[in-house]
This record gives sequence, C-alpha cells and structure tokens, in this order.
Amino acid sequence: MSKPNRPHALSGVVPLVRMRGRDVDEKERVSTPLELLFDLTFVVAVSSIVTQLAHAVAEDHVATAIPNFLMVFFAIWWAWLNFTWFASAYDTDDVPYRLLTMLQMGGVLVLAAGVPSAFEHGDYLLITIGYFIMRIALVVQWLRAAAQDPEGRATALRYALGISVVQALWIIRLFTTGGLPDGWQIAIFAALAVCEMAVPLWAERPRQTRWHPHHVAERYSLFVIILLGESVLASSVGVQGIVSAGAGSGPFVLIAASGLALLFGLWWIYFLEPAHEGLEQNRSWSYFWGYGHYVVFAALAAVGAGIEESVEAFGHEIEAPIQVIGWAIAVPVAVYLVAMQVLYRPLIGRTVIPAWLSLGAAALILLLPLLTEAIALPLVVLLITLVVAAVIAVTILLRRPRGEELTAAG
Repeated sequence: MSKPNRPHALSGVVPLVRMRGRDVDEKERVSTPLELLFDLTFVVAVSSIVTQLAHAVAEDHVATAIPNFLMVFFAIWWAWLNFTWFASAYDTDDVPYRLLTMLQMGGVLVLAAGVPSAFEHGDYLLITIGYFIMRIALVVQWLRAAAQDPEGRATALRYALGISVVQALWIIRLFTTGGLPDGWQIAIFAALAVCEMAVPLWAERPRQTRWHPHHVAERYSLFVIILLGESVLASSVGVQGIVSAGAGSGPFVLIAASGLALLFGLWWIYFLEPAHEGLEQNRSWSYFWGYGHYVVFAALAAVGAGIEESVEAFGHEIEAPIQVIGWAIAVPVAVYLVAMQVLYRPLIGRTVIPAWLSLGAAALILLLPLLTEAIALPLVVLLITLVVAAVIAVTILLRRPRGEELTAAG
C-alpha cells in the first residue's frame, strides 16, 4: 500500500512537495489557511454582484438583471467549485501550489472588477479576462498533477485538455457574439456552461479524483457563510444610510431585525442536513449535490440583494413597486427551501427537515408578497421570517429524542 500523500509540516517553507492524490480517509481534514484566504477574494466578487442585483431590483429592471446575475454568478461559483474539488484531492500547500493559488485569487479580483460593466452595459471583457486567469492557473495545476501522480495521470490530462478547450470557446464567444440579440447570447452562454460542467464528467471516466467528503462538505458550508455574511454587510450598509439620513423608525427597525433573523434561519436550515455523512456514503451523488449547489448559493446571494433593497425602500425613493421588493426576498427563500430538499434527499435519503414542511413553507412564502396591498412591507418580511422559523421549530419538535432515548443516552 502506498503511503498517503499529505502536505509536509513545513510545506510553506519547503519549495516542492510531490503532488499525489490525498487519502480519502485522512483524519481531521479541514480547510487550510490558504483556502480560507482564497475564499476572501470571493467576498469581493459576491459583494459586487449582490450590489448590482439590488440596484436592478430598486430600478425595477429585474427581468433584464436576472440573466446577468445568473451568468456572472455562474462564473464566480464555477471558479470556486473547481478550486475546491481540486484542492480536496491534490492540495500540497507547497510553494508552486501557493503561487498558482495567488494567481487564481488575482483572477477573482479582476472578475469582480468587471461585474458592474456586465450588469450595466453587457460588457463581459473583464469578467472573461479574470476567468481566463483563474482557468489557466488551474490547467497548470492539473498538468503538474499529471506529471507527478501516475495513477491519476489520465484524469488530470483530460481535465487540462477539457478546461483549455472550453476556455478557448469562452474567448471566441467574447469577440463574436457582441452583436447578437440578448436571447442568443444567453443561449450561447448556457451551452458553454453545460460544456464546463461536462468536463469533470468526461475527465473522471478513467479514474475518479480522491476528494475528501468531510473536507468538501466543510468547504461548501464555508461558502454558505460567505454568502450570508455578504447579506449582513449589504443590510448594514443600508441601515447606515438610513440612520445617517435620519429616517429611522419603528417599521425600519422591524425590517432590519427581521432580515437578520431571516439570515440566521437560513443558516440554521443549511446546517441541519448532514452533508459530510451523505457524501461519504454516496459518493456517486457528488456531482448532483455539488452542481446543484449553484441554485442554493445563487438563492442566498439573491436574498441578500432583496434584504438590502427592503431596507433601502424606507430611506430612498425606488422605482420598483413594494410587491416586487417583497418577491425579491420571497422567491429566493422559497427556491432555497426547495433546492435543499432536492439536493439532500438523494444524498442522505430521509432529510432532517421533512419534505412536506419545506415545500409547504416555500409555497406559503411565495404568496406572502401579495399581502403588500393590505399590510406594510416590514410585516411581510417578518411573516417570511416567521415561516422560516416555524420550519426550524417544527423540525426540532419532530426530531427531538423521546424520553426513553434520552434515558438510554444518559
């Protein structure tokens, strides 16, 4: 049996560690300080896209903003996802690995700088350049894995080739589709996104990479916290603006408090489901779970934009109807609840939160913005929050240990 490859204790000092597939049963595998630093660059990218979506909601341009939001968020999410799964299998944390990761971080920042232009003018130049930087760095990582890990060479070479080909198609798209109608541009983007997601399916046919289930589950949960943290930041900026303008009031306090409680509830719901156990027992569902998180992550980002605009609605005049602001919160929350059920039921079988509870709550939440014609927006946000809280409370009551189980545990 070959000795499992783990980063040397002095890998940050030693110039080179041979890149081999890491042990899938490695004990106490957690996110590294480098991974946490890498995630910080995505805070900037997520902040930019949430801000742009919030502005579009306020200006009542939701129909045109949603396609841009979904496309730009795909670039952010896919770059993060590829780094995460590669690192789970091949993280050496030595000098070349760190430098290539720094290059990828630079690409994220370039991409983030291009978000406003993409939303306002449909200009994807900076986003494509930033994405190119990230992808080229990842290709070099896969070529290094191919050179140093004979067992995984075929898979690594397929990844390098697939990523390079699709990246070339993205560049061709940038220079050839500018004059096409929006519908065609969206369709071409969707086709290339499908090509991106097909690369891992094709690349791992010879041999699957040795990703660590507990590590991957932790990395995804950390990205959830980044998205929720951005929502908190967006809300706090809105609160500061309202307070500075002297427009604070009881309804304003209610909507701000409800928004914070809502984010806390969404966090609670995510961490109720045991992802690490499901990935460990059902590795064959990893693609479905990993890819499906695009919906979960995008929904959480959109919730942040909705909360920001619900706060802003009390201090500034906005063009969007109040009902649209209500749906800007309700729709992503409902999507989030449904997506959690869809992703986790195949992975873990019986979800902690019953399906009937999540789906019923999602349906009710979608109806609540209709009440804005009769009650104020803060009360609608409060009701959405109370529905989410009810999901958590009912789940706890249904899953609490019985008396004899507590006695046995004691």
